[in-house]
Amino acid sequence: MEGLEQRQIGELVAENYKLATVFKTHKIDFCCQGGRTISDACQKKDISIWEVIRDLEAVINAKEDDSTDYKSWPLDLLADYIEKKHHRYVEARSQEIKPFLDKLCKVHGDRHPELFEINELFTGSVGELAQHMKKEELVLFPFIRKMVVAKTAGEAMPTPHFGDVENPIAMMRHEHDAEGERFRKIAALSNDYNPPADACNTYRVTFALLQEFEDDLHKHIHLENNILFPGAKAMEENMKGRELENTL
Repeated sequence: MEGLEQRQIGELVAENYKLATVFKTHKIDFCCQGGRTISDACQKKDISIWEVIRDLEAVINAKEDDSTDYKSWPLDLLADYIEKKHHRYVEARSQEIKPFLDKLCKVHGDRHPELFEINELFTGSVGELAQHMKKEELVLFPFIRKMVVAKTAGEAMPTPHFGDVENPIAMMRHEHDAEGERFRKIAALSNDYNPPADACNTYRVTFALLQEFEDDLHKHIHLENNILFPGAKAMEENMKGRELENTL
C-alpha cells in the first residue's frame, strides 16, 4: 500500500485491529505511542521498515473464503484442518489476548470492574479449551483417522477403548456448550465487544480480538458438531453394518 510508511500507527490499528498483531510481533507500541508514523517507529527501533510494511500488507490483503464445502471433505482431512487451523488459532490468540486483558485490568479496572470478570472468564475458557483440544488430538481424531484408513483398505473397524464413537463425541458436545455459554457472558459484559468511550487502542484491540476469538470458536464448533461428528458416527455405523453382513 503506497504511503503506508507515513501512516500513524494508532490510526492504522483503529481502522484494522488485526494489524495490532504485526506491531506487537515487531515490538512496536501501537497504544501509548500510537501517534508515531511507521517510518519513525522503525527508525527509532532500528528495524527494517520494509519487513514491517510487508507483514502489514499481508494482513491487509488477506481475504477470508467462507465458500468452502467442508461436507465434501474426507473426515481425516477435516480433522487435520480443524487441528491445524482452529486448535492452533486458539493456542496462538490465547497467548496474545491474555496479556492485553491483564493490562486492561491494571490500567482501567478501577473504572471498568467488569474487565476482571471478563478476564476470569477468558482465562477459564483458555484452560478448558486446552484440555478439550488435547482430548480431541489424542483420542477422538486419531480414531477417526484410523476408521478412514480401515474403510479405504476394506479392513475391520478398529476397536476403541471408549466403546462407540458417540461416547467421546457426547463429551465434546457438552464442553462446546459450556464454552458457548462462557462467551455469551463475555459478550454481555463487554457490551457485545463495544469498548467504552474512554477506551485506548489496546482496549479496542482487545475487544476486537475477543470478538474474533468467539467468531472462530463458533466456526470451530460448527465444523465439529455439524459435520465431523455426524460423519464419524455415520462411518462407524456403516462399517459395523458391513461387518455384520459379512458374518451372516
